[in-house]
Amino acid sequence: MGEVMLSVESLGVTFTRGGDTVRAVRGVSFDVARGESFGIVGESGSGKSTVLRAICGLAPTSAGRIALGGQTLATPRPATFYRQVQMVFQDPYASLHPRHTVDKVLSEPLAIHGFSDREARIEQALADVGLGPSFRFRYPHQLSGGQRQRVAVARALILEPQILLLDEPTSALDASIQAEVLNLLDRLRAERGLTYLMVSHDLAVVAHMCERLIVMQHGLAVEELTRAALAAHRAETDYTRALLAASAGYTPATA
Repeated sequence: MGEVMLSVESLGVTFTRGGDTVRAVRGVSFDVARGESFGIVGESGSGKSTVLRAICGLAPTSAGRIALGGQTLATPRPATFYRQVQMVFQDPYASLHPRHTVDKVLSEPLAIHGFSDREARIEQALADVGLGPSFRFRYPHQLSGGQRQRVAVARALILEPQILLLDEPTSALDASIQAEVLNLLDRLRAERGLTYLMVSHDLAVVAHMCERLIVMQHGLAVEELTRAALAAHRAETDYTRALLAASAGYTPATA
């Protein structure tokens, strides 16, 4: 494994709801190398998305350490963190402001972080995700689901981060559009040397995108697998075997 870009050690996230304490993440550890695509798979409620939220500082860390490039992250996260790490959410309709044009969506992060060459950056960001200049002044309701998610990817990439956190980035899309967006993300990672941490309930999606993955259940990491082990169906736990069976149309990915 090359240089470690992101390190999560014995992470715990605990929520209090009413009088109940919910241990959403319990002692989860993993490292992601620079340029790697790493996956977290699990059912709804397994804690997988909470791990991403904890990395972003959006969920309360009750135990453990999160480090970026060997440096432990401070809480709250400094502005420089968001230049390096950006997140793409599950539902592109909910994550884009309905009354903001694509131009405004893309110019906002540039303004916040003080970029001057906004015009050129916006045009380049749209081109990078396969959308022409005609999309600049459209509103989210004038776009298809796949186009909206492309805009969300463009917004995440416009600050030139090194790491993308992908939270079920295609689960709200039709199967044919899913493949388009996944292939786009694959291409962008190869071109830019990006590091991905991807969360999904769908083992087939993660097998397509990631070299290594952990499987989460009830807040715990129950198994770590390589893509090759997954392709050979070498799962050690019944839970992972059940996830494999549930991935409809799952075909072993080439290692």
